Amino acid sequence: MEQGRDRGTRDRVSHRAVDAIVAAVFFVVGAVMIWDNLRLGAGWAPDGPQAGYFPLRIGVIICLCSAFILAQHAISKERPTHAFVKWERLKPVLLVLGPTALFILAIQLAGIYIAAALFIAGFMRFMGRYSWAKTLAVSLGVAAILFWTFEIQFMVPLPKGPLDALFTY
Repeated sequence: MEQGRDRGTRDRVSHRAVDAIVAAVFFVVGAVMIWDNLRLGAGWAPDGPQAGYFPLRIGVIICLCSAFILAQHAISKERPTHAFVKWERLKPVLLVLGPTALFILAIQLAGIYIAAALFIAGFMRFMGRYSWAKTLAVSLGVAAILFWTFEIQFMVPLPKGPLDALFTY
């Protein structure tokens, strides 16, 4: 069997699937750009282009390119046999990507300090298998150091979520 070719399709992610997924994600990004820049104003004002004029056009270009790739994907009869990535190689990436996406969401909901403490604790405890004592010490210690460094020393407020009222001084 040639190297780079797989017998089954269940243990791999094909180039076609990755192309389609990335094109769909970029199409959504372009559509959001178009919508948001229409909201801002994307026309030509008496004093020149409005704030969304050029970004709207970039969003249109992104959508057109993505639609072209999706159409090419739908029309193509070619079935590549080589894998983009095997599932056993993709799993560790997803094990980091998932919690990182949740971390970004948690920053919006609970603020960066709580989100950072939970993120660090999750990785230490469940991926690193550290004891609860070490996990709590490090995760809470890092959050406290971040707070001290940014809020007190640099006087740069970071997102604190609904706890903002407690930290206003």
